[in-house]
Amino acid sequence: MAAYSPEQWSDFFVATAGAAAALTGLLFVAVSINLDRILSFRGLPSRALATLVLLLEVTVVSVFALAPGQSATALGIELLIVGVLAAAIVLGQLRASYDPEHQTRGQLAGHLTLGAFGVVPFVIAGLSLTAETGGGLYWALAGVVGAIVAAVANAWVLLVEILR
Repeated sequence: MAAYSPEQWSDFFVATAGAAAALTGLLFVAVSINLDRILSFRGLPSRALATLVLLLEVTVVSVFALAPGQSATALGIELLIVGVLAAAIVLGQLRASYDPEHQTRGQLAGHLTLGAFGVVPFVIAGLSLTAETGGGLYWALAGVVGAIVAAVANAWVLLVEILR
């Protein structure tokens, strides 16, 4: 079954590794262009780090998935570890980015929810792949989409919204 056969996903992971690496480069450009402005806002450095970790997570997961001869169980354990570490960093940094003087709790909840869409599916993918039930690598697909959407939304703030 494709959901539990990493070798059947090689084209997908090649594409996601390239896309995430390219977006990471663009993020560095955005941060370097607006570094002084980013540093002048309390929560934006944390948000920039969370965005970087989301893209790094996709790259690392994709590289792990492309390792030849690796069992589905080994990949599941790697996805679980990467997902848990990324969740701790991303959600922690997004929480740290909260500025009660300029944001509502609803905005914080929105940022955390968007970030969770980029990390939680990788944890589920790891558990599911290891157990060979519950969707397997389709959860990784959801994680890739969630991480890229969250990263692009955050990058927009770091590049465009910061100038308003």
